[in-house]
Amino acid sequence: MRKVFQAELHQVGEELIEISTLVTDAIEKANEAFTGADVELAQEVIAADARIDFLQKDLDERAIDILALQGPVASDLRMIVGSLRMSASLERMGDLARHVAQLARLRFPAKVIPESLTATFDELASLDIQISRQVTELLETRELELVTAIVGANARINELHRSVFKAVSAPEWTHPASVTVDVTLASRYFERFGDHGVSVARKVSYLVTGQWQPESYTTF
Repeated sequence: MRKVFQAELHQVGEELIEISTLVTDAIEKANEAFTGADVELAQEVIAADARIDFLQKDLDERAIDILALQGPVASDLRMIVGSLRMSASLERMGDLARHVAQLARLRFPAKVIPESLTATFDELASLDIQISRQVTELLETRELELVTAIVGANARINELHRSVFKAVSAPEWTHPASVTVDVTLASRYFERFGDHGVSVARKVSYLVTGQWQPESYTTF
């Protein structure tokens, strides 16, 4: 029975990695569609989100079955409960990548972001992609140095997000309301994506150390 239990736990971990890998693919393609006004690629991201949703539900059902049938304790219980929470964050990251793609599809053939903010959004997307890749690596390796890197990248995302709001509220901002709404939403999507990546990273840290770190921590 113990071997079966460990195999089930291992499968939960593998499914988390699979979901995280799909999320990385989604945010990479969503950004490409977003920056290049590629409606076909945007539609691909939107359609692929169903796979992430399916895997998240499958993982949650598997974890609940383990809780009900195996009666795990201590570190095993932390692993299962943590996996449930991480799968929710990863699924939300997939949703946010889909939202970015939906903006690209909505404004096709035009681009969503005005030229003045292109560099800002390029950096936002680059940092989100970095975080997503590092989350996958963290789930695979449990190397806690990655948590610090993820938190640091997200701090920069927060700075960029604030700069977007400053830009759209400045007197020299003359774009129409539709552009203002798109820019504000897009910035929020990228910002929340990074926040969920941090959430997953903090939960992995908890699984490894057994200690819950404050949200503001950057080192161990």
